[in-house]
Amino acid sequence: MSRSDTASPGAARRRILTLAWPIILSNITVPLLGLVDTAVVGHLPDARYLAAVTLGATLFSFLYWGFGFLRMGTTGLTSQAVGRENDSDVRNLLGQSLLLAAGIGVALVVFSRPLIALGLWLLDGSEAATVLASEYAGIRILSAPAVLANYAILGWFLGQQNSRVTLSILVLTNGVNIVLDLVFVIGLGMTSDGVAWATVIADYTALVFGLWLVSRQLRWLSGSFLRSRLLAIAAYGELFSVNANLFVRTLGLLFAMAFFTSRGAAQGDTVLAANAVLLQFIMLTSYALDGFAHATEALTGRSVGAKRWAEFTQAVRGAAWFSLITAGIASLAFALGGDALIALLTGLPEVRDTAAIYLPWMVAMPLIAVWSYLLDGVFIGATAIREMRNSIFVGLAVYLPAWWLGQTLLPEALANHGLWLAFTLFMLTRSVTLIAYYYQRRRTDWC
Repeated sequence: MSRSDTASPGAARRRILTLAWPIILSNITVPLLGLVDTAVVGHLPDARYLAAVTLGATLFSFLYWGFGFLRMGTTGLTSQAVGRENDSDVRNLLGQSLLLAAGIGVALVVFSRPLIALGLWLLDGSEAATVLASEYAGIRILSAPAVLANYAILGWFLGQQNSRVTLSILVLTNGVNIVLDLVFVIGLGMTSDGVAWATVIADYTALVFGLWLVSRQLRWLSGSFLRSRLLAIAAYGELFSVNANLFVRTLGLLFAMAFFTSRGAAQGDTVLAANAVLLQFIMLTSYALDGFAHATEALTGRSVGAKRWAEFTQAVRGAAWFSLITAGIASLAFALGGDALIALLTGLPEVRDTAAIYLPWMVAMPLIAVWSYLLDGVFIGATAIREMRNSIFVGLAVYLPAWWLGQTLLPEALANHGLWLAFTLFMLTRSVTLIAYYYQRRRTDWC
């Protein structure tokens, strides 16, 4: 494909769609696995098992999300190496990311007892459920090296604009997990421990498959793994810098989500449940928007590496076009069918009625948040991670005072509206900050 072709609007949109659809499909497999886990354990005779799996799964969602930088950082740096046509960098970035993932994964296993104890204490489940959740988590933490290595592999392939690998690995992982759930729990009579072992085996199966795909891809890359790149700490400088900022950024985002959940919980179980239902609307939107954001990472990273700024511009514009259409469709769907979606997610009348009160916030949210999804992809591809990090903390500087003012000035009946307003302002501030950073970088560096 010639430079003029890749820089044309039509070619950019086709490439974005080609990269995005496997990611969107792979995202859909994630809630499917959660539904199967819930259905299998939910039919056991004691509700403690479902509570234990829910607590354990929540713990690992937060834990592994915190190390998502292994995927994002690898994507950005690999895509830039592809743009420079430097196969040696592409190859050695994989080696560095896998070694880093293995080191962190082993450390998580070694220090698992205090980490699990702290996490379950923070989640504050019942004593009976916490005991079972601790057993579940003690098994599932064994897959940490595989999970983190898979993040690195997925990021490496995405950086080379091969998103179909993401789909194949996640479909295999979740497919094996679902089958083993049924075998262990229904076939062998295991309980929450069976769900944990199913996940561990599925994660290592995915790692073996991913490494096989890697071995095939390496045949097409020139050069070799360099001891000086893999074993010298100094050679990890750029990778450490990018990943450290991504880690701090993710911690800030996790805090924002945890704060929202805790402040909803303080208003009672019904408000907590209603907010949880509405947060699923955000998750549904993210499944599609993440697909276009990840495609943007790969395309903008390659353009930055090659310093092809016309191609960079068309990639951003094409991704913005798809993202805005998706956000508009989501807002319209929530406005017209939000009540039906709430009813699908919960059968409790009081939770349905409460969620319906706050539904208008969900109608506005996709059009506000879309820019943060899109520009996260741009900044990851360009490895401009400090700007991403800063946007989170600028957002928090608006979010927390806005929440405090809402709780101080609004009557108790409107307290949850105040919480949603503060969270919406957090997302809006993030979007505005990233837009400002984007135009600044376009004038100075990306031109």
